[in-house]
Amino acid sequence: MMRWKADRGLEARMLLTMILLAVLYMAFLAVLVSQGVDNIIIILFIGGFMLLQYYYSDKMILSTMGAKMVSESEAPELHQIVSRLCAIADLPMPKIAVVNSSMPNAFATGRNQKNAVVAVTTGIMQKLDHSELEAVLAHELTHVKNRDMMVMTIATFLSSMAQILVRSMPFMGGGGGRDRDSGGSFIVIFVVSLAVWVLSFILIQALSRYREFAADRGAAIITGQPSNLVSALMKISGFRVPTEDLRKVEGPVSALFIVPAFSRSSIMNLFSTHPTLEARIEALQRIEQGLES
Repeated sequence: MMRWKADRGLEARMLLTMILLAVLYMAFLAVLVSQGVDNIIIILFIGGFMLLQYYYSDKMILSTMGAKMVSESEAPELHQIVSRLCAIADLPMPKIAVVNSSMPNAFATGRNQKNAVVAVTTGIMQKLDHSELEAVLAHELTHVKNRDMMVMTIATFLSSMAQILVRSMPFMGGGGGRDRDSGGSFIVIFVVSLAVWVLSFILIQALSRYREFAADRGAAIITGQPSNLVSALMKISGFRVPTEDLRKVEGPVSALFIVPAFSRSSIMNLFSTHPTLEARIEALQRIEQGLES
C-alpha cells in the first residue's frame, strides 16, 4: 500500500485560502440580505447554480474541448498506465478521453472519484515518452484523489454569482432615480459584487496554484520518480503554439490543465492559475531529495 505522507505546509495554505473565501462570501451574503434581496431568491439562485456546476461542468468542459471517450481497445497504453496508477493510488478506474490537438496537455474532471474523467491530447502522447506520460497521468489522478473538482466548485460558486451580478446589473435599470433607497441599494450591491468578484478571483487563483503543487507532489509519490514529471513539464512548457489552439483553451478551462495554455509575464503571476515552472521544478527536486534520504 502506498504511503501518502501529508504536506502540512501546503494543506495549511489551502485551508487558509478556503477560510478567507468563506469569510468573503459570508460578508457578501450579509450585504445582499441587508440590502433587501429576498432570502429565498438567494438560496434558489445559489443552490441551483451550484448543482448545475457540480453535476454538469465536466460534460461542458469535455464538450468544449472536443474530448472523445476511448475504450481499452482504442487506447490500450493509456488504459494500462492509468489502471496501474489507480491500483497504486487506491482509486477507482476513471473514464479516459483523448483530445485531438497538437498542443501537449492533459486535464482531469468529474464531480467525484467514481465519476472522474482523465483526458490527454494527442500532442502530449506524441511528445512524451512512457515514463513522462505516466507522471502526467499520475498528476491528473492526484487531482481526482484530492477531490479538486468539488473543492473548486465550492470555491467558485459565489464568485460566479458576483460576476453575473456585476455584468447584468447595468442592464437591470436600477438606480434610475425614482426611488432613492432602491437606487442606493443597487449601487451598494454592484460595488460589493465587484469587490467580491475581484478578491475571490485572486484567492481562487492562489488556491489553484496550491492544487497544482499538491498534484505534482502526489504524482511524485505515486510514481516514485519526481524527475519524470520535471522532464515532462519542461517538454510541455517549451512547446508554444501561438495561434488557434491556444485561444481555444483560454479562460476557466485553462485552470484544469497540467500547464497553462498561454504564458504570462512574471508580474502577472499573482493572477496565474499555475505556479511558475521554476517553482514546480524546485518543489519536485526537494521531494526527490527527500525520497533519496
